[in-house]
Order: sequence, then C-alpha cells, then structure tokens
Amino acid sequence: MRMTLGCVAQPGTSQNYHTGSWRTGLKPRFLRVKCTACDLCPLACPDGCIYGNGRNTYYADLRYCKGCGICATVCPVDDIEMVPEEAPLLVATQEK
Repeated sequence: MRMTLGCVAQPGTSQNYHTGSWRTGLKPRFLRVKCTACDLCPLACPDGCIYGNGRNTYYADLRYCKGCGICATVCPVDDIEMVPEEAPLLVATQEK
C-alpha cells in the first residue's frame, strides 16, 4: 500500500496482513475443559484474533496470533496453555 503525507488507509486493510507466520514459537491451545466464557481472552488479545461465544468455544485465528501469551495469562481458570509451534492445536475434550 502506498501512502503519502495526510493520507488515510483503507478500512479493513489489516485483514490482508497475516502475521502468524512470525509467531514467537508458541501458540495458544484452548483446553476447553474449565472455560467459563468470561470473555477475558478476546478482550485482552492485542491482535483481536480470539473468537468464541460460550463455554468451551473459544479459539485463536492463528493467521494473526503472534504467540504473546496474554490470553493464557489472563485466563482465571487456566484453560489456555501456550505450546510449542509444532504441538497439535486441539486437545481431546471430555465426553459428556
């Protein structure tokens, strides 16, 4: 995108820049066992890449996640862990 002084960027342009390819080497894994849907993880995420709408439904869009770990830090029930990039993303959830 070419910009000159006094120019305003097009809205929504951040969707064109996937930043997950240069993650810190860690990624969040949502365990989906003790989640209470408190909404702290999406609120605290500086990249706005965490989505969900109920208990045990949250996930991170890894195309944008940089692996900062803030989501895991703010989770009051420790239901998010940071794992090495090579680790599988999903963990088997408990059967009902």
